[in-house]
Amino acid sequence: MGDPHGRLPDHAGGMTSLLDLVALAGAGTLAGIINAIAGGGTFFTFATLMAIGLPPVAANATSAVSVVPGQIASALAYRGEILALSRVLVPLCAVSAIGGLFGGWLLLNTDDTTFRGLVPWLLLFATVLFALSPRIPALMQRLRGAAGTPLPAAARATTGALALQGVVAIYGGYFGAGMGIMMLASLSIVFGDRFHDANAAKNILAVCMQGFAVLLFVFSGLVHWSEAIVITLSSVTGGFLGVVVARRVPVPVMRWTVVAIGAALSAWYFVT
Repeated sequence: MGDPHGRLPDHAGGMTSLLDLVALAGAGTLAGIINAIAGGGTFFTFATLMAIGLPPVAANATSAVSVVPGQIASALAYRGEILALSRVLVPLCAVSAIGGLFGGWLLLNTDDTTFRGLVPWLLLFATVLFALSPRIPALMQRLRGAAGTPLPAAARATTGALALQGVVAIYGGYFGAGMGIMMLASLSIVFGDRFHDANAAKNILAVCMQGFAVLLFVFSGLVHWSEAIVITLSSVTGGFLGVVVARRVPVPVMRWTVVAIGAALSAWYFVT
């Protein structure tokens, strides 16, 4: 009897077919392009891994492993800003690591049937969040103003910001789709309208939360490595192509393309 989480060697049941590899390469490339422009590439990698036959929990773990190298590269690109913000980021990184570990542990302790039932709801949540993403920073500013909480002159990680980041980290370790948008929203409490500081913080916090969750996935035997490697390499290519695409396709077009695909995937998983 097979493991309920799909902890089987990649060659179990036959080698990955050429068609599967092409599909994975296409998903990875598209994810790299989308992530470079608007974010949301996890929609494609996770759905494709499930489509080629990986169990839901294994598909999520494999997708998470495949995106971490890109997150590390993004963090390195912001290394100057990250070093300058180190005093603010240390407590946020600690909370992100703990939350990511807990989210990863929750995933490992969720059986495939339960997780499959959650998938359409998680995708729908991430899709709605992605659709609302341009309005979230302004909403957070209004909420802060309504609460009478002025932004401090120097950015600092308040208790509320740490608690909110902990919730985001648990979600990121458990599923991950849309977590970048959630972080940009929560980090507006710390950085206000300083987008580049918030984006730099988001990248290093993503490495902390998913990096620690991925360690659990690797040692659990959930990861299907041949699929993960194909997605990783193709997403790097897609990231470079994303720069070219960004000069030709408006960001709103890419964003609403992702929203449409996310909505279609949610509907598909609800009815199948």
